[in-house]
Amino acid sequence: MIKKCLFPVAGYGTRFLPATKSMPKEMLPVVNKPLVQYGVEEAIEAGLDEVGFVTGRGKRAIADHFDVSYELEHQIAGTSKEQYLESIREVMSKGSFSFTRQTEMAGLGDAILNGRRLIENQAFGVVLSDDLCVAEEGVLSQMVKLYKQFRCSIVAVQEVPEEDIHKFGVIGGEQIKEGIYQVNQMVEKPDPKDAPSNLAIIGRYILTPDIFEILENTPPGKNNEVQLTDALMTQATDGCVLAYKFKGKRFDCGSVAGFVNATNYVYENIYGAK
Repeated sequence: MIKKCLFPVAGYGTRFLPATKSMPKEMLPVVNKPLVQYGVEEAIEAGLDEVGFVTGRGKRAIADHFDVSYELEHQIAGTSKEQYLESIREVMSKGSFSFTRQTEMAGLGDAILNGRRLIENQAFGVVLSDDLCVAEEGVLSQMVKLYKQFRCSIVAVQEVPEEDIHKFGVIGGEQIKEGIYQVNQMVEKPDPKDAPSNLAIIGRYILTPDIFEILENTPPGKNNEVQLTDALMTQATDGCVLAYKFKGKRFDCGSVAGFVNATNYVYENIYGAK
Protein backbone atom coordinates (compact mmCIF):
# COMPACT_ATOMS: atom_id res chain seq x y z
CA MET A 1 0.00 0.00 0.00
CA ILE A 2 2.85 2.37 0.76
CA LYS A 3 5.65 2.31 -1.79
CA LYS A 4 7.26 5.75 -1.53
CA CYS A 5 9.62 7.30 0.99
CA LEU A 6 10.86 10.87 1.09
CA PHE A 7 14.29 11.92 2.36
CA PRO A 8 14.70 15.65 3.06
CA VAL A 9 18.48 16.07 2.61
CA ALA A 10 18.93 19.74 1.75
CA GLY A 11 20.23 20.93 5.14
CA TYR A 12 23.69 22.40 5.60
CA GLY A 13 24.88 20.26 8.53
CA THR A 14 26.42 23.24 10.30
CA ARG A 15 27.04 21.31 13.52
CA PHE A 16 29.65 19.26 11.64
CA LEU A 17 31.58 22.11 10.06
CA PRO A 18 34.19 22.14 8.65
CA ALA A 19 33.63 18.50 7.58
CA THR A 20 30.31 19.39 5.92
CA LYS A 21 31.65 22.42 4.08
CA SER A 22 32.11 20.31 0.95
CA MET A 23 30.45 17.01 1.91
CA PRO A 24 26.75 16.41 2.65
CA LYS A 25 26.17 15.55 6.31
CA GLU A 26 24.04 12.62 5.12
CA MET A 27 27.20 11.11 3.60
CA LEU A 28 29.07 11.04 6.91
CA PRO A 29 30.03 7.38 7.47
CA VAL A 30 28.93 5.38 10.48
CA VAL A 31 31.72 2.78 10.30
CA ASN A 32 31.70 1.97 6.57
CA LYS A 33 28.28 3.20 5.36
CA PRO A 34 26.95 6.74 5.01
CA LEU A 35 24.04 7.76 7.21
CA VAL A 36 21.67 8.10 4.29
CA GLN A 37 22.26 4.49 3.20
CA TYR A 38 21.14 3.19 6.60
CA GLY A 39 17.89 5.12 6.16
CA VAL A 40 17.34 3.90 2.61
CA GLU A 41 17.94 0.30 3.69
CA GLU A 42 15.33 0.75 6.42
CA ALA A 43 12.83 2.11 3.90
CA ILE A 44 13.41 -0.73 1.43
CA GLU A 45 13.07 -3.31 4.24
CA ALA A 46 9.62 -1.81 4.93
CA GLY A 47 8.61 -2.13 1.27
CA LEU A 48 9.11 1.57 0.49
CA ASP A 49 11.37 1.02 -2.51
CA GLU A 50 10.49 4.19 -4.45
CA VAL A 51 12.86 6.62 -2.78
CA GLY A 52 12.70 10.37 -3.32
CA PHE A 53 15.28 12.91 -2.18
CA VAL A 54 14.67 16.61 -1.59
CA THR A 55 18.17 17.94 -2.12
CA GLY A 56 19.93 21.30 -2.31
CA ARG A 57 23.17 22.84 -3.46
CA GLY A 58 26.28 20.79 -2.78
CA LYS A 59 24.42 17.49 -2.43
CA ARG A 60 25.45 15.78 -5.65
CA ALA A 61 27.38 13.11 -3.73
CA ILE A 62 24.07 11.61 -2.55
CA ALA A 63 22.86 11.01 -6.11
CA ASP A 64 26.28 9.65 -7.06
CA HIS A 65 26.20 7.22 -4.14
CA PHE A 66 23.04 5.55 -5.46
CA ASP A 67 24.43 5.29 -8.98
CA VAL A 68 27.09 3.14 -10.66
CA SER A 69 30.69 4.36 -10.49
CA TYR A 70 32.09 2.84 -13.66
CA GLU A 71 35.69 3.86 -12.96
CA LEU A 72 35.61 2.32 -9.47
CA GLU A 73 33.86 -0.82 -10.70
CA HIS A 74 36.52 -1.25 -13.39
CA GLN A 75 39.41 -0.75 -10.98
CA ILE A 76 38.30 -3.34 -8.42
CA ALA A 77 36.57 -5.84 -10.72
CA GLY A 78 37.67 -9.38 -9.91
CA THR A 79 39.47 -8.41 -6.70
CA SER A 80 38.62 -9.09 -3.06
CA LYS A 81 37.66 -5.43 -2.71
CA GLU A 82 34.44 -5.99 -4.65
CA GLN A 83 32.84 -7.39 -1.50
CA TYR A 84 32.76 -3.89 -0.01
CA LEU A 85 30.26 -2.81 -2.67
CA GLU A 86 27.78 -5.59 -1.93
CA SER A 87 25.52 -3.58 0.37
CA ILE A 88 25.12 -0.59 -1.95
CA ARG A 89 24.68 -2.84 -4.99
CA GLU A 90 21.84 -4.60 -3.18
CA VAL A 91 20.18 -1.26 -2.33
CA MET A 92 20.50 -0.08 -5.94
CA SER A 93 19.02 -3.31 -7.28
CA LYS A 94 15.99 -3.13 -4.98
CA GLY A 95 15.19 0.60 -5.02
CA SER A 96 14.43 3.34 -7.52
CA PHE A 97 15.66 6.87 -6.84
CA SER A 98 14.38 10.30 -7.83
CA PHE A 99 15.46 13.79 -6.88
CA THR A 100 14.08 17.30 -6.60
CA ARG A 101 15.59 20.46 -5.11
CA GLN A 102 14.63 22.76 -2.28
CA THR A 103 15.95 26.14 -3.40
CA GLU A 104 15.58 27.82 0.00
CA MET A 105 15.94 26.40 3.51
CA ALA A 106 12.47 27.18 4.87
CA GLY A 107 11.82 24.35 7.29
CA LEU A 108 10.97 20.65 7.23
CA GLY A 109 7.39 21.39 6.20
CA ASP A 110 8.62 23.26 3.16
CA ALA A 111 10.99 20.41 2.28
CA ILE A 112 8.10 17.92 2.43
CA LEU A 113 5.99 20.21 0.26
CA ASN A 114 8.82 20.36 -2.30
CA GLY A 115 8.67 16.58 -2.48
CA ARG A 116 5.04 16.56 -3.56
CA ARG A 117 5.93 16.07 -7.23
CA LEU A 118 7.77 12.85 -6.32
CA ILE A 119 4.99 11.47 -4.12
CA GLU A 120 1.79 12.48 -5.94
CA ASN A 121 -1.46 11.43 -4.26
CA GLN A 122 -0.17 8.58 -2.10
CA ALA A 123 0.59 7.90 1.54
CA PHE A 124 4.35 7.91 2.06
CA GLY A 125 7.14 7.53 4.57
CA VAL A 126 9.60 10.20 5.64
CA VAL A 127 13.08 9.51 6.99
CA LEU A 128 15.38 12.12 8.50
CA SER A 129 18.85 10.67 8.04
CA ASP A 130 20.17 12.45 11.13
CA ASP A 131 18.28 9.88 13.19
CA LEU A 132 19.95 6.50 12.94
CA CYS A 133 17.60 3.81 14.24
CA VAL A 134 18.77 0.32 15.13
CA ALA A 135 16.12 -2.34 15.74
CA GLU A 136 15.45 -6.01 15.12
CA GLU A 137 12.57 -4.90 12.92
CA GLY A 138 13.10 -1.54 11.26
CA VAL A 139 11.14 1.39 12.68
CA LEU A 140 9.46 2.06 9.32
CA SER A 141 8.44 -1.60 9.08
CA GLN A 142 6.81 -1.30 12.49
CA MET A 143 5.00 1.85 11.40
CA VAL A 144 3.78 0.40 8.09
CA LYS A 145 2.02 -2.36 10.05
CA LEU A 146 0.27 0.31 12.11
CA TYR A 147 -0.72 2.26 9.01
CA LYS A 148 -2.36 -0.84 7.54
CA GLN A 149 -4.50 -0.97 10.66
CA PHE A 150 -5.32 2.71 11.23
CA ARG A 151 -4.86 4.41 7.79
CA CYS A 152 -3.77 7.78 9.16
CA SER A 153 -0.57 9.79 9.64
CA ILE A 154 1.82 8.36 12.21
CA VAL A 155 4.84 9.89 13.93
CA ALA A 156 7.52 7.93 15.78
CA VAL A 157 8.18 9.10 19.35
CA GLN A 158 10.47 8.29 22.26
CA GLU A 159 10.75 9.46 25.84
CA VAL A 160 13.46 12.08 26.35
CA PRO A 161 14.92 13.70 29.48
CA GLU A 162 13.43 17.03 30.53
CA GLU A 163 16.65 18.89 29.71
CA ASP A 164 16.42 17.75 26.06
CA ILE A 165 12.75 18.52 25.43
CA HIS A 166 13.53 21.92 23.87
CA LYS A 167 15.34 20.16 20.99
CA PHE A 168 12.28 18.29 19.68
CA GLY A 169 8.71 18.48 18.58
CA VAL A 170 6.70 17.06 21.48
CA ILE A 171 3.28 15.40 21.44
CA GLY A 172 0.46 15.14 23.92
CA GLY A 173 -2.31 12.60 23.54
CA GLU A 174 -4.43 9.78 24.81
CA GLN A 175 -2.95 6.29 24.89
CA ILE A 176 -5.27 4.02 22.93
CA LYS A 177 -3.04 0.92 23.00
CA GLU A 178 0.28 0.16 24.60
CA GLY A 179 2.78 2.48 22.95
CA ILE A 180 0.19 4.10 20.64
CA TYR A 181 -1.26 7.56 21.29
CA GLN A 182 -3.95 9.58 19.56
CA VAL A 183 -2.37 13.01 19.27
CA ASN A 184 -4.25 16.05 20.54
CA GLN A 185 -1.26 18.36 21.10
CA MET A 186 1.95 18.93 19.19
CA VAL A 187 4.46 21.64 20.02
CA GLU A 188 7.70 22.40 18.20
CA LYS A 189 10.74 22.73 20.50
CA PRO A 190 8.87 23.90 23.61
CA ASP A 191 10.29 25.06 26.90
CA PRO A 192 10.11 22.08 29.29
CA LYS A 193 7.47 23.87 31.39
CA ASP A 194 5.24 24.19 28.31
CA ALA A 195 5.72 20.66 26.97
CA PRO A 196 2.59 18.45 26.96
CA SER A 197 4.67 15.32 27.73
CA ASN A 198 8.18 13.93 27.44
CA LEU A 199 7.35 12.10 24.20
CA ALA A 200 9.51 13.60 21.46
CA ILE A 201 9.04 13.14 17.73
CA ILE A 202 12.01 11.55 15.97
CA GLY A 203 12.80 11.39 12.27
CA ARG A 204 10.36 8.72 11.11
CA TYR A 205 6.89 9.54 9.75
CA ILE A 206 4.13 8.04 7.68
CA LEU A 207 2.02 10.80 6.16
CA THR A 208 -1.25 10.75 4.26
CA PRO A 209 -1.30 12.84 1.06
CA ASP A 210 -3.68 15.49 2.40
CA ILE A 211 -0.67 16.80 4.35
CA PHE A 212 0.44 18.63 1.18
CA GLU A 213 -2.65 20.84 1.00
CA ILE A 214 -2.38 21.50 4.73
CA LEU A 215 1.29 22.51 4.33
CA GLU A 216 0.37 24.89 1.51
CA ASN A 217 -1.90 26.72 3.95
CA THR A 218 0.38 26.54 7.01
CA PRO A 219 2.01 29.90 7.80
CA PRO A 220 5.64 30.04 8.94
CA GLY A 221 5.98 29.20 12.63
CA LYS A 222 8.99 28.75 14.91
CA ASN A 223 12.16 30.32 13.41
CA ASN A 224 9.98 31.71 10.60
CA GLU A 225 9.97 28.25 8.99
CA VAL A 226 7.11 26.08 7.76
CA GLN A 227 6.90 23.50 10.53
CA LEU A 228 5.68 20.00 9.79
CA THR A 229 4.47 19.76 13.41
CA ASP A 230 2.07 22.68 12.81
CA ALA A 231 0.59 20.93 9.77
CA LEU A 232 0.31 17.65 11.66
CA MET A 233 -1.50 19.43 14.47
CA THR A 234 -4.05 20.68 11.94
CA GLN A 235 -4.39 17.14 10.63
CA ALA A 236 -4.84 15.83 14.18
CA THR A 237 -7.54 18.41 14.91
CA ASP A 238 -9.48 17.70 11.72
CA GLY A 239 -8.95 13.94 11.66
CA CYS A 240 -6.44 11.64 13.31
CA VAL A 241 -2.68 11.50 13.88
CA LEU A 242 -1.10 8.71 15.88
CA ALA A 243 2.18 8.71 17.79
CA TYR A 244 4.01 5.42 18.04
CA LYS A 245 6.57 4.61 20.73
CA PHE A 246 8.80 2.50 18.55
CA LYS A 247 10.90 -0.50 19.53
CA GLY A 248 14.63 -0.01 19.07
CA LYS A 249 17.48 2.41 19.67
CA ARG A 250 17.82 5.85 18.13
CA PHE A 251 20.98 7.91 17.79
CA ASP A 252 20.98 11.64 17.10
CA CYS A 253 23.65 11.73 14.41
CA GLY A 254 22.98 15.42 13.86
CA SER A 255 25.13 16.03 16.93
CA VAL A 256 28.80 15.13 17.26
CA ALA A 257 28.24 13.20 20.50
CA GLY A 258 25.35 11.22 19.03
CA PHE A 259 27.32 10.46 15.89
CA VAL A 260 30.25 9.12 17.91
CA ASN A 261 27.89 7.02 20.06
CA ALA A 262 26.25 5.60 16.93
CA THR A 263 29.60 4.75 15.39
CA ASN A 264 30.77 2.96 18.53
CA TYR A 265 27.48 1.06 18.87
CA VAL A 266 27.36 -0.06 15.22
CA TYR A 267 31.01 -1.12 15.27
CA GLU A 268 30.67 -3.10 18.49
CA ASN A 269 27.24 -4.66 17.89
CA ILE A 270 26.81 -4.92 14.13
CA TYR A 271 30.01 -4.49 12.15
CA GLY A 272 32.20 -6.22 14.74
CA ALA A 273 29.82 -9.17 14.90
CA LYS A 274 30.24 -10.02 11.21
